Amino acid sequence: MFRREFTPTAELRPLEVWHAEEFAAHLDRAREHIRPWVGASFVTDTVDGARATLQRYAQSAADDGGRLYGIWSDGQLVGGVMFVSFSAPAGQCEIGCWLEPAAEGRGLVTAASRVLVDYALRERGLNRAEWRCRADNERSAAVARRLGMTLDGTLRGAWLNGGVFHDKQVWALVRGDLAVA
Repeated sequence: MFRREFTPTAELRPLEVWHAEEFAAHLDRAREHIRPWVGASFVTDTVDGARATLQRYAQSAADDGGRLYGIWSDGQLVGGVMFVSFSAPAGQCEIGCWLEPAAEGRGLVTAASRVLVDYALRERGLNRAEWRCRADNERSAAVARRLGMTLDGTLRGAWLNGGVFHDKQVWALVRGDLAVA
């Protein structure tokens, strides 16, 4: 089984369909905290909804597309990172994250995201890894900066959430940046 330890008590593992009950319980702890920052289809409120989300990403992973990885701390699922999109033919991917409040401030998302960047750009040879976040999401933008990404621009009014259009930042790291990062 794939497992990457970050600290003696935190690890990254694939988040799979058989984790549906654990994922649903985690979302109960995280839902209101992450709702402003993630897509509505991700923030499910039932075990069946959690299973459907995990199944959607399992199919995407089977197609060499997006995939989910959970972050477990002290044996409890506390968040995760994901390839929102992943296209080897296009040479690019988008990385995203989420975390419940109790797990913030420990560098878990940055460390886990670095694993995805390395996999995409070094192992798979993609050219570009993107990070997209609401322009007012300071914590998310800070992760992009720590990963060595450059702010490519801001898409004005590009993301509808809760009936309001928000600006979205696009951060990126290209393979040529790795020698610098």
